[in-house]
Amino acid sequence: MSNTDFVLAVEDLTVSFDGFKAIDTLNLYVDKGELRVIIGPNGAGKTTLLDLICGKTRASKGQIKFKNQDMTRLPEHKIVRAGIGRKFQTPSIYENLSVFQNLEVSFPRGRGVFGALRFKCTAEVRERVLAVAEEIGLAEQLETEAGLLSHGQKQWLEIGMLLMQEPELLMLDEPIAGMSVRERELTAALLQRICQNRSMIVIEHDMDFVKQIAHKVTVMHQGKILAEGSMEKVQADPQVIDVYLGH
Repeated sequence: MSNTDFVLAVEDLTVSFDGFKAIDTLNLYVDKGELRVIIGPNGAGKTTLLDLICGKTRASKGQIKFKNQDMTRLPEHKIVRAGIGRKFQTPSIYENLSVFQNLEVSFPRGRGVFGALRFKCTAEVRERVLAVAEEIGLAEQLETEAGLLSHGQKQWLEIGMLLMQEPELLMLDEPIAGMSVRERELTAALLQRICQNRSMIVIEHDMDFVKQIAHKVTVMHQGKILAEGSMEKVQADPQVIDVYLGH
């Protein structure tokens, strides 16, 4: 399989902080429309890997290709523009704006300051907001102030804000942390829905949730990939049981 078939190809990726290799010659390939879950003990390098892909951290060596374009040295905003969206652990929504406004301000503007100044809530934007609100299950809450949403709804809104930009690769860091059982179920369904036409990388600790959503699981340990494959395969791997699942 040549590189061109992957939406994301990470090769020989290494990053060192003060001589400590947080990511150590790592290779990762994600297909179009794939939902990949990354698991592993704390300190395995999972969040650092997402930081490298979205340009928040610079690689010491190696390459990150997105749709066959080299992203390794690009600034964060150019990586976003290329179609990679990243959600961090703590939701960053505008608490005092309505759900509608939060989604509206996330619409990619006419590029540059002047585009933003001339920006009006056109029919196109409104249509996109309504479609995304439907997709994230907040169609009934459009007028609600975001600060009044439940914890789970805030997480969905933030996913929606990323979806407004129509990313082709979406990266989520522990999306169900702090959610109720019902919210977790709804989130599993939401992620499966939005994965229909884009790729996703999810970092998660909750194994039941991983089982529900993952097409493929990557297990990281000490900045390297320890195992990769279906949840069944990974769960049966003696090394994985030893360093991670056994605890």
